Amino acid sequence: MGESVRKTDTRMNVSPVSLASDLAAPSSEPLTQMASSRMLTRNIYTDGTYLDKNPLWHTDESPFKVKHILRMLKKHHLQPRTICEVGCGAGEVLRLLQQNIDNPCRFWGYDISPQAIKLCKTRTNDGLHFKLADLTREEGAFFDLLLVLDVFEHVEDYFGFLDRTRAKGDLKIFHIPLDLSVQAVLRKRGLLKRRELWGHLHYFSKETALETLKHAGYEVLDYFYTPRGIELATETVHKLALLPRMICFRIHQDLAVRTLGGYSLLVLAR
Repeated sequence: MGESVRKTDTRMNVSPVSLASDLAAPSSEPLTQMASSRMLTRNIYTDGTYLDKNPLWHTDESPFKVKHILRMLKKHHLQPRTICEVGCGAGEVLRLLQQNIDNPCRFWGYDISPQAIKLCKTRTNDGLHFKLADLTREEGAFFDLLLVLDVFEHVEDYFGFLDRTRAKGDLKIFHIPLDLSVQAVLRKRGLLKRRELWGHLHYFSKETALETLKHAGYEVLDYFYTPRGIELATETVHKLALLPRMICFRIHQDLAVRTLGGYSLLVLAR
C-alpha cells in the first residue's frame, strides 16, 4: 500500500498566479450558495453561534491532530508541495504543519465562516493563505493533499460534499470522530451533546466511516485510530475513563472503540 502512495505526482495542477489572484479577493458568490452543502439549515458557522459555543475554535486540539497527520505522512514517505485544509477553522493546524514540514510546501485554508477566517488573519504569511469560500465551488483549484479534519459529520448533505471534494486534490487525509459507541448510545445525552456543542449531524463507527468514503468514490489507502479521549481528556468523567480505555485498547482495539469510545479515525485516501 505504501508503495502505491509513494509514486504520487506531487505537482500542482493549478496556476499559482491565478490562485493567488483568487485569494486576494473574496468570492462574489453569496455564502448561502457557497455553503450549498448546507452545514445546517440555520447556519451556526456563519452567524457566530459556533464561535460563541467554541471560542477557541478547537485550536487546543490542533497539536494532537498535527502529530497524527505527520505520522501518516512519514509512514508513507509523502512530501506534498501544496496542502489545503477544507474547513480550516482558526488555521492553527496549517500553521503548525508549516512549522514541521521540511520540504518546500505552500498551504491554503478554506472556510465558509467569517468568524473563523478572521481568527486566521494572525497566522497568514507568504506561504500560508486563507480564503472565505467553499473550496468545492472553486474552479481550477487542485492540491497535492487535502485535509478534511472533523468536517463532514457537520454537513447535512455529506455525500454531495464528499463527491465535490474528491476532485479538488490527489491525496486526502480525513479525521473522523467515532461518536458511535455502546457507552455513548446508552447515555441519554451521549449523542445529543455532540450535536448541541459541536454541531455533529451524523455519527460514525469505524466501519460506517470507511464505507461512507468508499461509497463516495474514494480509495482508502490506510487508516489508524487516534486517541482523542485519552490525549485530550479534560472533564472528570473522561479522565475516569482513561485507564479502562487504555487497557481495553491494548487487548482489542476495535472492541474497545466500539464499546468505550473516545477515539477518532485518521484516513489516507485518494
